[in-house]
Amino acid sequence: MNVSDFNIPRFLAVLPLFNDLSAAELSRVAQGCQVRRLARGDTIFRFGEPCEEFHVVVSGQVKLFALSAAGQEKVIELVGPGISFAEALMFTSRPYILNAQALSNTLLLTVSKQAMLVEIERDPRFSLRMLAGISRRLHGLVHDIESNALHSGIQRVIGYLLRENQSENSPTGEVNTVSLPVSKATIASRLSLTPEYFSKVLHELESENLIEIDKRDIRIIDLPGLAGYGVN
Repeated sequence: MNVSDFNIPRFLAVLPLFNDLSAAELSRVAQGCQVRRLARGDTIFRFGEPCEEFHVVVSGQVKLFALSAAGQEKVIELVGPGISFAEALMFTSRPYILNAQALSNTLLLTVSKQAMLVEIERDPRFSLRMLAGISRRLHGLVHDIESNALHSGIQRVIGYLLRENQSENSPTGEVNTVSLPVSKATIASRLSLTPEYFSKVLHELESENLIEIDKRDIRIIDLPGLAGYGVN
């Protein structure tokens, strides 16, 4: 698909933030949007750069991460299609506090701050929808922090597999294969684990006949057993 052929108003209409807008409102917001095609490894923004827009992943995947003074990377979030990021920071008039990078070939929609301010002035209810979306993301980040603080490393890995299985596979549970969307090192960082420990846990679960590993595909053999492993 050519970027020039991308229908921005139609895409905006299916996002929770914009799906109550009229065709005229969607058209106005679309005028403040830009669509970019990114290759794997391309930088979207860096820590300290001005934040005058927020972003929505159309296709592909984006990594939000922090870097320590020593250059060590900590993955904060992995963002997939239909998910927005940086909308809360955009309204603070502060620079980016994280880095963002495309993990695969990615189509990214960027929405300008000015377009949002114009729409909020036209209809204050629009700001309530933005607040709801920001609150959902904050709740998710708090849940992740709580999980990392209260759960053991093996519980974090199992929790990740169970969540991915639920989102990827049918509700009947007939298919139970999780395809890791990024490298194991990236997922390990997201779970606040070392890559070595993450691989060790996967092999432990495989030795217990709970999963089978085939490169990035992980087949869950015993779903109840996996859910209950390491609980006691």
